[in-house]
Amino acid sequence: MLYVFLSVCFSVTVSVLFKLAKRYHIDVYQAVTWNYFVAIILTWIFLKPQLQHISQAPFLVYSLLGILLPVLFLVLAASISVTGIVRTDVAQRLSLFIPVVSAFLVFGEKLDLVKLVGIVIGFAAILCSIPWQKQVAGRKIPSNSWIYLLVVFFGMGIIDVLFKQVALYSLVSSNTSLFIVFVLAFTLSFIGLIYQVATQKMKFSWPHIFIGGVLGIVNFGNILCYIKAHKVLPRHPSTVFSAVNIGVILLGTIMGIFIFKEKLSTLNKVGILLAVVAIIIISYYQYFVRLTGA
Repeated sequence: MLYVFLSVCFSVTVSVLFKLAKRYHIDVYQAVTWNYFVAIILTWIFLKPQLQHISQAPFLVYSLLGILLPVLFLVLAASISVTGIVRTDVAQRLSLFIPVVSAFLVFGEKLDLVKLVGIVIGFAAILCSIPWQKQVAGRKIPSNSWIYLLVVFFGMGIIDVLFKQVALYSLVSSNTSLFIVFVLAFTLSFIGLIYQVATQKMKFSWPHIFIGGVLGIVNFGNILCYIKAHKVLPRHPSTVFSAVNIGVILLGTIMGIFIFKEKLSTLNKVGILLAVVAIIIISYYQYFVRLTGA
C-alpha cells in the first residue's frame, strides 16, 4: 500500500501548494503552465510513450483534454483559495460519479438500486459540503463559493469521462495518450502566457518556472504512484481506487483543519462522512460486478 499512501500524499500536496499560492503571491497561471512542461519531461522518462501510431489517435478528445486540464487546474486553485482544501478535495473526489452517471445516461448501462443509492449519497455529500452559511465560526464565506465547487465537481468528472474515451483506442497506449495531452496542455497554456505577457496583462517571472517545476513533480508523482499502485494490486482495483479517494479526503481534512485552520459547519462534516460512504459503495460494488460477471 506504499504507492497508495504516496499517491494520497502527492495529491494533497498539490492542494497545499495552491493554498499557499495566494499567501505568497504566486501567479498560478504561470505555475500551472510550467507544471505541464515538467510533466512532459517526466512522462517521457518514466512512462516511455510510444509515438508510432499517433496518426490514428483521437486528437479531438486530446484537444478537449488539453484545454480542460489547465483550465480546471486554475479553477481548482481558485476553489482552494476561496472554499478551502477540505471542501475542494471532497468535490474533486466525488467527481467520480459523473462517469458513473454517464455510463447509463450516455452509454446505456443498466441502473440498479445499489448504484443509484451510491449516486444519491454522493450528490448529498456535495450539497452538504457546500458552504451555504454566510459565516462559519465567525469567518465570512463568499456568496459565490459554491460555484467553484460545482465547477470542480463537473469539470473533473468530464475529464474522467474523456480519459475513459481515450482508453477505448487500443492502438495508442494510455502512457502515450497522457504524454500527448500534456504536450497540448502546455502548448495552449504557453500560448496564453505569451499573449498575456505581450499585452502586459501579466509580468513574466523566472521564479515561477521553479515553482511550476515543483508543482509538476508533485502532480506527476501522484499520477505515477496511482498507476504503480494498480500494477502492484492488479486484482484489487477497488481497494486502490477507494483507498486513494478516501485517503485524499481524510488527509485533506486533517491538513485543512489543523494546519490551515479551516472552519467547517456540522453540515460540512456530515458531507465528508457521506463522501466516504458513497465512494465505498460505488468502488466496491463495481469490483463485485466485475468479479461475478453480473
